[in-house]
Amino acid sequence: MYGLIGKKVKMTQIFNENGHVVPVTLVEAGPCTVSQIKEEKDNGYNAVQLAYGEKSKKNTNKPSTGHLSKSGLETAKILAEFKSIEDFEYKLGQQFDASIFNVGEIIDVRAKSKGKGFAGTIKRHNFARQDATHGNKHTERAPGSIGQASWPSRVFKGMRMAGRMGSDNVTVKNLEIVDIDNKNNLLFIKGSIPGANNSPVFLFKK
Repeated sequence: MYGLIGKKVKMTQIFNENGHVVPVTLVEAGPCTVSQIKEEKDNGYNAVQLAYGEKSKKNTNKPSTGHLSKSGLETAKILAEFKSIEDFEYKLGQQFDASIFNVGEIIDVRAKSKGKGFAGTIKRHNFARQDATHGNKHTERAPGSIGQASWPSRVFKGMRMAGRMGSDNVTVKNLEIVDIDNKNNLLFIKGSIPGANNSPVFLFKK
């Protein structure tokens, strides 16, 4: 497999062989079940759909139940597609877990960042404060000018302004796997990854 679905467990630290402290993020990688196999002749491209986790049956509609039943599943919390490996025979119901990764491997991790709510330009875009003296009246944290007057008489798209911050899909590249607990499907990934604890993450092999 080229990747897996998992969830962020927590951050902690471990000691490497040199006795140095390494900050790591624990990620539960799988187990994921093959719920659909897409082929170019039928779907126009080759991919493998994986199912991860469980949820209440009452929150699973009939089309999803019928779709998942083909692979022997009743419910799934997350469905995601990954690139399929050529000349590898996938089967519905086949499972993949943390054993597809190796210690020292470099991977990419995609997750949704924490939502921060409505934020001003200083917090959201790292703007500087204005002077608190020389006639500035309570606008120390104001964004300042956002454009011109008579021309072009509008605000350009992409102008950095206050607004909702966070809850974005963020991909962190080139993270190292420093340890693996195959019994519990845990990956010890060096550094931090986006999102809150127990939030879903997508792991991609290079």
